Amino acid sequence: MLYFIEVVLPLAVAKTFTYQVSEAEFDYVQIGMRVAVPFGKTKIYTALVLSKHHNLPQLYQPKEIHQILDDKPIVNDIQIKHWEWIASYYMCSLGEVFRLALPTGFVLESETIISSSKDEVNRDEVRDDEFLILEALENNSSITVNDVIKILGKKTVLPVLNKMLSNRLIVLQEEIKESYKPKLVRYVKLHDEFSNQERLSELLEILNNAKKQRELVLQYFQLVAVEKKPISVKDLLEYSNVSNAVLKALVDKEIFEEYYLSQDRVSFDDKDEDYTIHLSKAQQVAFNEIKEGFLNSNVTLLHGVTASGKTEIYIKLIEEYIQEDKQVLFLLPEIALTTQLVQRLTDYFGNQVSVFHSKYTNNERIEVWNRLLDNSEHAKVVIGVRSALFLPFSNLGLIVVDEEHEPTFKQQDPAPRYHARDAAIVLAKQHDAKVLLGSATPSLETYFNVTKGKYQLVTLTERYGNVVLPEIELVDIKDKYFRKRMSGHFSDVLLENITETLAKNEQVILFQNRRGFSSFLECLTCGHVPHCPSCDVSLTYYKFKNHLKCHYCGYTMAVPLHCHSCNSVDLSTKGFGTEQVEEELKQLFPDKKIGRMDQDTTKGKFGYERIIDAFKNQEFDVLVGTQMLAKGLHFDNVTLVGILNADNLLNQPNFRAYERAFQLLTQVAGRAGRKEKKGKVIIQTFNPYHNTLQQVLSNNFVGMYKEQIYDRFNFKYPPYYRLIKITLKHRDFEKLKEGSLWMYNVLKQQLNLPVLGPEEPAVNRIRNEYIRTIMIKIPVEAHLGKTKKTIQKVLNSFDAVAQYRSIKYAVNVDFY
Repeated sequence: MLYFIEVVLPLAVAKTFTYQVSEAEFDYVQIGMRVAVPFGKTKIYTALVLSKHHNLPQLYQPKEIHQILDDKPIVNDIQIKHWEWIASYYMCSLGEVFRLALPTGFVLESETIISSSKDEVNRDEVRDDEFLILEALENNSSITVNDVIKILGKKTVLPVLNKMLSNRLIVLQEEIKESYKPKLVRYVKLHDEFSNQERLSELLEILNNAKKQRELVLQYFQLVAVEKKPISVKDLLEYSNVSNAVLKALVDKEIFEEYYLSQDRVSFDDKDEDYTIHLSKAQQVAFNEIKEGFLNSNVTLLHGVTASGKTEIYIKLIEEYIQEDKQVLFLLPEIALTTQLVQRLTDYFGNQVSVFHSKYTNNERIEVWNRLLDNSEHAKVVIGVRSALFLPFSNLGLIVVDEEHEPTFKQQDPAPRYHARDAAIVLAKQHDAKVLLGSATPSLETYFNVTKGKYQLVTLTERYGNVVLPEIELVDIKDKYFRKRMSGHFSDVLLENITETLAKNEQVILFQNRRGFSSFLECLTCGHVPHCPSCDVSLTYYKFKNHLKCHYCGYTMAVPLHCHSCNSVDLSTKGFGTEQVEEELKQLFPDKKIGRMDQDTTKGKFGYERIIDAFKNQEFDVLVGTQMLAKGLHFDNVTLVGILNADNLLNQPNFRAYERAFQLLTQVAGRAGRKEKKGKVIIQTFNPYHNTLQQVLSNNFVGMYKEQIYDRFNFKYPPYYRLIKITLKHRDFEKLKEGSLWMYNVLKQQLNLPVLGPEEPAVNRIRNEYIRTIMIKIPVEAHLGKTKKTIQKVLNSFDAVAQYRSIKYAVNVDFY
């Protein structure tokens, strides 16, 4: 009998692959284990076992596996089913889901190992580059391609290696390299022979002449008496205040013995016993309604105004599920939001909390994964962004999706282009768990599901502690410019309020949803604007670094001294970003501390924490930022929020523009006056009578919903229609134009549905690739599965046309 396993590879290929195993391997291997398998001529990949069978493939001769990498499954059945649903629904391959889902340390790939051949080498015929490589191989049994790059000091080393291969100077082999290493902490203990009292007295006499060593031994005993647990080298050296050389001398004399223990890279302190939560009357009512809602529906929407205390309700609900020995997943849209939330949850739940997001290192993420595999007490509550959905939950009871309206829950690139909120609801159904969606400004789709009875609705209409909602004022900056009452980008009204707020030692948040100093640089003589050479977009000006930068591909250039078109020196900046606002504030308020929070200032693992903690500790008087500070953050001393240009949000070429503008402005406004001090919000705009701004002014979510849902129905947009966007890219403009038109015509013929395009997006070239998009609108009553199959057939036909095979395309289901 033949034995086979079916595996998925971390590649964008539509099918799974069959590999042959021995009977012993067949009995040992389990579904969810990783195996190293050969693929192609020389590559070895990490594959995941999906099934075991005895069916010989008809189309190819299966290869044998390279090795089994795990001694137990690292992926469970529910995860695999969930990944298959994501691959099917979002029209991507299972391999792409697999690659995204696992931490990169689990998805090992082969590394090319170079060894010297056994043949005799004539050194006279060897070139300089080849001689350096052979010399390195004399000192080392093998080297990697990366080593060759360092040895030769250049990136293009493959031609050299290929020449050496053809001349039989070297041989290549592929080797799997394990990238995860547990964190080992160095501990120290007294040697066994000194455990009895007599030998101990002798020891102290021996060390009479070595005062520092004797002192270290005595300090060790004191620390053991206090700690009553294994003593780490770090703790001992800090406690005794001696150098590592003294300890090393004692180890060499075999008085102390060193050993290592594995330790988690991220762990939290025990819970703060003084930290308790008491729900207000309104919160208690909402809490009871949520529990009742879960009896009738698996999904409940908590619609609470900003600062209504939704987090306290989440914590109380989480506590009930933990007591039932269930796991809880807490999803957030931004890494920035995890900073304050982790603090609050660890104060309440202590080290039962784990955190999972991309700012954590690969090893730290693997440790969180392993905790969940072991159903550890340290992973009862997992806080994370959308990628936390893929963790190996075995006993999931509740998923909380905070700020569920946020567009960052939708993955854009690479595939799978999934929406974390929708995928969370499917995951919860597979685990028979409940989902709580929370927001002050729910998405239209979620609220539509509430009105149709699919979701339960719980509302919180008052702020915690009866704190009043902030007063909102619209300032017409068109009129202010006309009357010359603007200082830079600040109206006299906003400046007066900032001055008054700072005089009371209160803090200010200023919102401008553009980073950099200004949007672009323009020649006032000929109108030329410097553009990115690889993308069809103007370069953003950064004054502090004195360069122009492309926000799409990262290209930078020094700020030109004259126009590249007409050589004029009359250059001017247009538009403004957070960097310019920060500089203007420093000139207007030279004695105040100004902070900035945007993508440029939050790089690094602790970038968010550093700025948020500094502002919370009142190290900054004013914080300027983009949308990352607009939601979920709680600062007691902030009483004024200024929005410098609301029109930026309203004038977006997107059918969700007004909905998003309302959400973002309401969320930013909610940062003001969250304690007993009343807050104020000033919104600067050229169009103060715009309907959306008036709805923000009166906090009229239902009015905004009714207006937008009416437009969505008329123009065939979600939630009445599902959108599938196909994006095509190619370096050749004409070939792309021809190929996209071919695809559009075939889709139009095959689908009896609205198909729009092919059109050029606002930015129609990125990284030297031209872009075309095709939009398919599918009514909710149409059979989605059949429509997707038809679309997939068209895409397969497109791949089969030789002249279009080089055109890349990406499918985005439920385009956001």
